[in-house]
Amino acid sequence: MTSSAAPSAISDPVSGLPVLAEVVRSGFVEGHHRGSLVLLAADGGVDVSLGDPSAPVFPRSSNKPMQAAAVLRAGLDLSGERLALAAASHSGEGFHLDLVRKMLTEHGLSPDDLQTPPDLPLDPAEAETYLAAGHVRERITMNCSGKHAAMLAVCVRNGWDTATYLDPAHPLQQLVHRVVEEAAGEPVAAVGTDGCGAPLMALSLVGLARAFRTFVTAERDTAERRVADAMRAHPEYVAGTRRPDTWLMREVPGTLSKMGAEAVQAVALGDGRALAFKIDDGSTRALGPVLARALGLLGVDAPVVSRIGRAPLMGGSAEVGEIRATF
Repeated sequence: MTSSAAPSAISDPVSGLPVLAEVVRSGFVEGHHRGSLVLLAADGGVDVSLGDPSAPVFPRSSNKPMQAAAVLRAGLDLSGERLALAAASHSGEGFHLDLVRKMLTEHGLSPDDLQTPPDLPLDPAEAETYLAAGHVRERITMNCSGKHAAMLAVCVRNGWDTATYLDPAHPLQQLVHRVVEEAAGEPVAAVGTDGCGAPLMALSLVGLARAFRTFVTAERDTAERRVADAMRAHPEYVAGTRRPDTWLMREVPGTLSKMGAEAVQAVALGDGRALAFKIDDGSTRALGPVLARALGLLGVDAPVVSRIGRAPLMGGSAEVGEIRATF
């Protein structure tokens, strides 16, 4: 671990990974969440390193900005809310689903063309409302449907096969692979299949943080900067009205933020400072406290940081503890 701020964390003797967060109930520490984290300075140098941020991980949906940039590079004319939704893990709110349908219709497509797995809205409140209305799992409600709609649209635009748009050998996915490597400044370590069915490229956390830094520091007319600007201008389309990515991008101007499944998070500030981390056990309940602490180490001082970091534990109807960062 190297850092000018020199945060410390307890390491697990088996995995070697430090404890990034602990679970405290009624004053008793009942659990730990270990992982790796990196903070980059504005010039791109590593400022803080915890665990093994040079080891490859699957960034999951934190790769979506790169996938959206590839769609632009392939020639699809997207901007504003549509481009933000192309990089989204949306909550399944009405305005998300309405825009996905419009994006499909605009290119002669329908929800039946999506190859996302049928799912409920990602946001629990939206899922309850959806089920109460008598709906069932659909492809369009899956949180990646905006990304898939954009991928299908660029296939139509270029005359590429839409039936195989998720094949790693497809021209679009080959372009995504190149964009990911260029943004991260490192070769893709492995290719897997994401939960939505799309090819998934593994990077180190250092490479992931570097990629987000690349997007916010890119020249204005580049695909990377266009994606970053759309996400920052329309964060509710990237996530939802009740999601930390939205809060952070809305309340800290210039910030680009995207979480991924299995407890991955990447953020870049407007001046090029960046962070990426992964909770090793995949528990998203530790994301907020770890993100808030990392933002604090980057010098972000805003009320939203405390809001993101708050993770209370309940005992009956009373608050009896919390999940808190340990570094």
